[in-house]
Amino acid sequence: MSAHAVMTRILGALFYYSPERSETRELLQCLPTLPSLYSWQDPERITALCEEWPQPDEEALIWQFSTLFEGQGEMVAPPWGSVYLERDNLLMGESTAMYRAFLQRHGIAFDGKDNEPEDQFGLMLLAWSALLERGNPNAAATLLEVHLLPWAHRYLELLKRNEISPFYARLARVATLFLNDVQQRKALRPETRRLFF
Repeated sequence: MSAHAVMTRILGALFYYSPERSETRELLQCLPTLPSLYSWQDPERITALCEEWPQPDEEALIWQFSTLFEGQGEMVAPPWGSVYLERDNLLMGESTAMYRAFLQRHGIAFDGKDNEPEDQFGLMLLAWSALLERGNPNAAATLLEVHLLPWAHRYLELLKRNEISPFYARLARVATLFLNDVQQRKALRPETRRLFF
C-alpha cells in the first residue's frame, strides 16, 4: 500500500468512525507516528502538530465526535459535501447523486450507517484510499478534483475553528496539510464550485 493510501485511510477512519470503536482507539495511539508514515513537504510543522496533540479522555472524545459528526444540536462544520454544494444545504442532493454514480462506476459500495450520504468527508477519504489501493490513480484524482476538493477546504476551515473539540480542530489542520500536499504534488485542478455554507 502506498504512503498516500495509508495516510488517506488513517485520516478517513478518524473522520468517519467514532472513537468508541476499538480500531479507532488503536489509530489514536499512532498519531505521533504520522510524520514518519508519509513524506511531508513541511516535516517540522507536521511533527509539531502531532507531538502536541490534545488528547481528551475517551468519554469526552466520543461526545465531541457525536456533536461534530453525527449532528447533536447545531452543527458548526457539517461533514457532508452536499451541505456545501446544494443551495438549500440539503443532504442527499444532486451532488451526492453524482458522487454515488461515480462510486458505482468504479465498483465501490459502502454499507452506510443509517443510510448516511456517501459524501461524508471521512468516507470520501476512505473511497479515495480504496481507489489508490486498486491501482486506479485517474479515478482517485477525479474523486478529489470533482467531488471532494471543491468543498473540503471550507469544511476543514470550519472544523479548525470549532470550539467543541481541540482534538478534531488539530485533525483538520493535519488533513489540510495533507490535502494541500497531495494537490500540489499531483498538480490537481479542483473544480470551482459555488459554496452555500
